[in-house]
Amino acid sequence: MLAFIIRRVLQSLVVLLVMSLLVFIGVYAIGNPIDVLISPDADQIERAKVIVAFGLDKPLWLQYFIFLKNAAGGDLGRSFAYSTPALTLIFERMPATLELSSAAILLSIVLGLPLGLLAGLRPNGVVGKAIMAVSILGFSLPTFWVGLMLIMVFAVQLGWLPTSGRGETQLLFGVPVSFLSWDGLRHLLMPAFNLALFNIALVIRLTRSGAQEALMQDYVKFARAKGLRNSRIIGVHVLKNILIPIVTVVALQFGSIIAFSIVTETVFAWPGMGKLIIDSIRVLDRPVIVAYLLLIVTIFILINLVVDMLYSALDPRVRLAESKG
Repeated sequence: MLAFIIRRVLQSLVVLLVMSLLVFIGVYAIGNPIDVLISPDADQIERAKVIVAFGLDKPLWLQYFIFLKNAAGGDLGRSFAYSTPALTLIFERMPATLELSSAAILLSIVLGLPLGLLAGLRPNGVVGKAIMAVSILGFSLPTFWVGLMLIMVFAVQLGWLPTSGRGETQLLFGVPVSFLSWDGLRHLLMPAFNLALFNIALVIRLTRSGAQEALMQDYVKFARAKGLRNSRIIGVHVLKNILIPIVTVVALQFGSIIAFSIVTETVFAWPGMGKLIIDSIRVLDRPVIVAYLLLIVTIFILINLVVDMLYSALDPRVRLAESKG
């Protein structure tokens, strides 16, 4: 296992280096932040001073090597707009995004897994067909439209939930979180459900197809022939064997939710990383954009590593294949 982890870490470093080059070139070769950050009335001397201060007077290849040197020490640059380290800005917003993403993943599992099992056990029943119809809506409806409809119904018409913001927060190990206060929970519910809707539908369909396939296997038929309770058959023999693809998808979707929570955070004015990156793109704040994208790549790499380790815990054949390799 240790050799496997070391090998994956080395592969991840290579991927991160290649992605840093692509991200740096893609972001730094497009647009000119000086045109956005400097007043049009500024003279050429003032513009030249700002260009030198931001390091934009150097060739692109030299800017990249300076970036790599600083990144090796944990410095991904200073924000052009805020004049503070880019990572500091991102880490200040990260708890809000991680909380929203974690709540969305939790809703996906809590709602998607039992609904998918129910649809798989009763595929021809009215309930099973209704669940699958709802899952199709979860795939089809655009996130921003669902968010606006949630605000219109539950905030404007019914007045049950607040329209935007994060609400009251409490410190948990020094990190501000919303779910420890009633006001924070009320603010968290709508954006979390909006962000989770697609993943709820995905988990439903994965669970349904996996359950139907597992029910046809010989080990399930043998368990029934032994007279085991239906609840034990479903909970032990069926659910355990369909968890591997669900764990894979849910883990990878967690990275996707963090990366693409921008729409939900914008609709609900949630103060997370997504809103920060939108504001940074508007003013071409290159260090913040590059730091954000590299952080997202790192999160995906770590999630893939965790998924591989969970594989070995859920399926002994993975460990056997590794030892043979």
